[in-house]
Amino acid sequence: MRIFCASIATETNTFSPLRADLSDFKESFYAGPGDHPETPTLCSAVFPVCRRRAKEEGWDLVEGTATWAEPGGIVNSKTWDGLREEVLDQLRSALPVNAVVLGLHGAMVAQNCQDCEGTLLKAVREIVGPDVIIGATLDPHSHLSEKRTDAADVLVAFKEFPHTDFVECAEDCVDLVVRTVKKQVSPELHVADCNMIEVLPTSREPMRSFVDKIKSLEGKEGILSISVIHGFMAGDVPDMGTKILIVADREKNLAQTLAYDLSRELFSFRGTTRPEFLSPTEAVVRAKKAPSGPIVIADVWDNPGGGVPGDSTILLRTLVEQEAFDAAVGTIWDPMAVKTCISAGEGATLKLRFGSKMSDTAGPPIDGDVKVLKIVLDATQDFGESIVPLGDSVAIDYMGITVILNSNRSQSFDPSLFRNLGVDPKSKKILAIKSTNHFYDGFEPVASDILYASVDGPYPNDPKTTDYKYARTDIWPRTDLSG
Repeated sequence: MRIFCASIATETNTFSPLRADLSDFKESFYAGPGDHPETPTLCSAVFPVCRRRAKEEGWDLVEGTATWAEPGGIVNSKTWDGLREEVLDQLRSALPVNAVVLGLHGAMVAQNCQDCEGTLLKAVREIVGPDVIIGATLDPHSHLSEKRTDAADVLVAFKEFPHTDFVECAEDCVDLVVRTVKKQVSPELHVADCNMIEVLPTSREPMRSFVDKIKSLEGKEGILSISVIHGFMAGDVPDMGTKILIVADREKNLAQTLAYDLSRELFSFRGTTRPEFLSPTEAVVRAKKAPSGPIVIADVWDNPGGGVPGDSTILLRTLVEQEAFDAAVGTIWDPMAVKTCISAGEGATLKLRFGSKMSDTAGPPIDGDVKVLKIVLDATQDFGESIVPLGDSVAIDYMGITVILNSNRSQSFDPSLFRNLGVDPKSKKILAIKSTNHFYDGFEPVASDILYASVDGPYPNDPKTTDYKYARTDIWPRTDLSG
């Protein structure tokens, strides 16, 4: 057996003021053939999984490029064309192969392509022909087009949001590909449209029980895998929306009916899945009144994981206004301010302008006297088994509040974000972070409570009012389908 493996991934917020090019991919993660580390990344976990299976079973693995860019704006044409052709040329050189395994995200949009993953999968199929097995992993915050399901034999998405199961997803995908090559199964893809777009965190009900239910159905009556494609509401493309995706043994007829039934059940959850979203002031006031800390306040929309800059100052200003000084903020993206603080050195006091560089919806920049508490070059944070780069970073004191400034955009995943910059997260009453829900598994063990703050900014968070040009109108809540 001979399998080719590669990964090109990012999540594109088509409304973001940012743009993405090759430097964004190389800044976040880029590994040439054979250079992928043993630790997995969110969308390239298929590499270490394939390596382990190849070693155990004695088949040949040909590795191509693996690269990931932090979610951001539209990818320029030159970068998309270059990365795509880089991987396709590697595949051509690897032929003949029995299978192709790709680590994808599913919400990548380029200047010249609205369906990057579909285009890549179609090109792979044209190169390898009809008999080679093609499998891919997806982030659930993706788009699912017919071009993708027509080209692939196996598609598996992470089940959890936060995405704590990306390694398990890779294992499932690789296992199904290998079993298909060995003719132990004959997979067929079944899709049902939920006709909705919603935020679907699986760390709370009703999604917790729904995910447990679909897990219990796998492995029975020919059902090989069940995925929920949540959709990505900040991606203005025709296939935006929530869908059920089932991989089933071709001999079974249950799958399409099951997909439809699950889609109707998921549709019935609309409007009930989000946690309570508070205004910034409500969140800070409630956190101050809490008897003990730390209280985590998640700025859910100024989240770099959703493709926005992550440089909003609104929540920090609210902390100051409410005199909530026993707090730490992680992070505010500002490479210029980081460089200035590094030049000043640890222990230095200086006047600094930081934050709010990229849009007029992120609040005014902060101007004030700060003290540089800690400098860490090439800082990182943990995310499960993965290491996430923050770039050169500094911890500063601003009016008694500890603020972490970073030079590589990243959402807040784990308390190591603070610890690695010299801040004990348990020593603060309030931890203000930027993430929608990926932070949950990391921060829940140290938090006495978790609050979600809905801070308006460059992330389009209400599909009813978002100015879409390409997305469907016949989905909830853009259209009332309650009847």
